Amino acid sequence: MKIRQLMERVGTNETGRAIAYLKDALEEINFISETHVKTARIDIVDNQRFYKIPNEAVKILDIRAKNHNNSSGNYRTIPRSVYEPEIEDTDGI
Repeated sequence: MKIRQLMERVGTNETGRAIAYLKDALEEINFISETHVKTARIDIVDNQRFYKIPNEAVKILDIRAKNHNNSSGNYRTIPRSVYEPEIEDTDGI
């Protein structure tokens, strides 16, 4: 729906006031339904391939791990794999 259509429904012809009301409404909606982002840490276990992801996780934004070549201890993002891996897994999964 366009602003002009909303203005016709409300019965106003003041564009500036209508836009201000719409901005206020969108800001109020943002306060009411704020997006919650949590950070969770899972320790990597030697020779473990699969890990339990929390049930409340709707979308994973980033996965990071310490690189073995990283002497400063910084976490680095693990890139998303788009294609099938070139090396076959030893466990056959």
